[in-house]
Amino acid sequence: MKFKADEIASIIKDEIASYQTTLDVAEVGKVLEVGDGVVQIYGLSKAQAGEMLQFESGAAGVVFNLEENSIGAVVLGGFLDVREGETVRATGQLLSVPVGPAMVGRVVDPLGRPLDGKGPIQTDERRPMEIIAPGIAGRQPVTEPLQTGIKAIDAMIPIGRGQRELIIGDRKTGKTAIAIDTIINQKGGDVICVYVAVGQKESTVASIVESLREHGAMDYSIVVCAGASDPAPLQYIAPYAGCTMAEYFMYNEGQATLCVYDDLSKQAQAYRQLSLLLRRPPGREAYPGDVFYLHSRLLERACKLAVHRVIVKAGTPEGVEEGVNGKVYIGEQDAEALDADLKGLGDGHEARRKKASGGSLTALPIIETLEGEVSAYIPTNVISITDGQIYLEPDLFFAGVRPAVNVGISVSRVGGNAQVPAMKKIAGSLRLDLAAFRDLEAFAQLGTELDAATQKQLDRGQRMVELLKQPQYRPMDVFDQILSIHSGTRGFLDDLPVGQVGEFEEGLLKFYRDEHPEVLDGLRASPKMTDELDARLKELTGQFKKQFVSKAG
Repeated sequence: MKFKADEIASIIKDEIASYQTTLDVAEVGKVLEVGDGVVQIYGLSKAQAGEMLQFESGAAGVVFNLEENSIGAVVLGGFLDVREGETVRATGQLLSVPVGPAMVGRVVDPLGRPLDGKGPIQTDERRPMEIIAPGIAGRQPVTEPLQTGIKAIDAMIPIGRGQRELIIGDRKTGKTAIAIDTIINQKGGDVICVYVAVGQKESTVASIVESLREHGAMDYSIVVCAGASDPAPLQYIAPYAGCTMAEYFMYNEGQATLCVYDDLSKQAQAYRQLSLLLRRPPGREAYPGDVFYLHSRLLERACKLAVHRVIVKAGTPEGVEEGVNGKVYIGEQDAEALDADLKGLGDGHEARRKKASGGSLTALPIIETLEGEVSAYIPTNVISITDGQIYLEPDLFFAGVRPAVNVGISVSRVGGNAQVPAMKKIAGSLRLDLAAFRDLEAFAQLGTELDAATQKQLDRGQRMVELLKQPQYRPMDVFDQILSIHSGTRGFLDDLPVGQVGEFEEGLLKFYRDEHPEVLDGLRASPKMTDELDARLKELTGQFKKQFVSKAG
């Protein structure tokens, strides 16, 4: 065998040219024990909680427990390939997900990998999955409505941009339907929606995605799916991943966003599974002691951000004014202080103002109860974190009242602050009236004699319940809702047969759209219920009722 000297020389030259004096230093550990998606690792003494790990088999993991001689970690999928004795590298980075406009319209797993068969997602931006929620100064009060398109909710339990409103009820009572209708109702608006499915059947998620696509809602939505067959670690991180994807648009674009977590009781169960496998001490219902923190650190990230005004550059060629350059002015209340500082710089100074994000993240967490038990551990935890709850009752659902909202238990703690003024005025007493009607209805079933006033209240309540019924995938414009509820609260339905209420409502809205569009245009321009407008609506609704009764008769 002959050696060619010139070939050997060229190889040596290439090796010398590509030689690097820097060493690739990495902290490396070994897998001591593996099973059920959790591993014990020896050797990673400098690992941080929440740090990403890279296994020799190609799987990724996250540091969970920091113990004296080893660390406990969870494997994010593919844990069956991890073997005892294999090496693990600490990456020095916290768990993060891809974010950006390229994610919109896609179905992804909690690590941002596509599940919809539409090819890779082209984005270089990533955000850490766990961040500290904005503080008091970084927020502003919730005053802008987020319309769900559902009459019963927009009238009695209004949701504002930046609010956290819990949807709670037994299985198969329409919890997901409310969330999906809310997403569909954002069509044509400025809200980016994220739907997070945790522990759902994949066939169910596929039908939800199809419904969103059919109604044109995937154009502004992201679906994050950790299915029932996915490992517990993926179900645990899925809500944080969805929240992070929404936060990109809130912080970077100043946009309004909506995040639906369906559902957090399954996330808590996945977290309980991981905690017990890692031998964390169990507490009530075998959940670990920090299960409250699991949900509070997620839901506290929902807020309406304060508008920041920043002087980016202020100064003369000789130097920058001390205390002005880079000063942050938070909220509308500081606008005057900003103007005063700019004027105070005097001639020859250059100043540029920058308005930073005032976006919002609205959270709709869903919790499933067992046999209506709202006083269980996880439901009471999430009720105490959120700004109100929509409670769906099985008895109402099976009686055909859909959405099956129990107005007695349901509440919005932001309330009328985030409601269209006209709706606030006409629906102000509706919640109390319906709650009173439910009590009267139970009393009337005893067969006792009722006086005229009580009978009138019962008749009004029956018709209002009928008016608030709404089929799925049919969200209604808020100004149509105002006209509809106005006809009910002002007594136009009281003497109609209950079976004709739906037909009356449909005809009334068509009447306003076709013959009196100026009324709807006026409401959109100034959404206040003045005495003049109230009288005008009564007059027009009275006209329509005469036509309707004569046709029906």
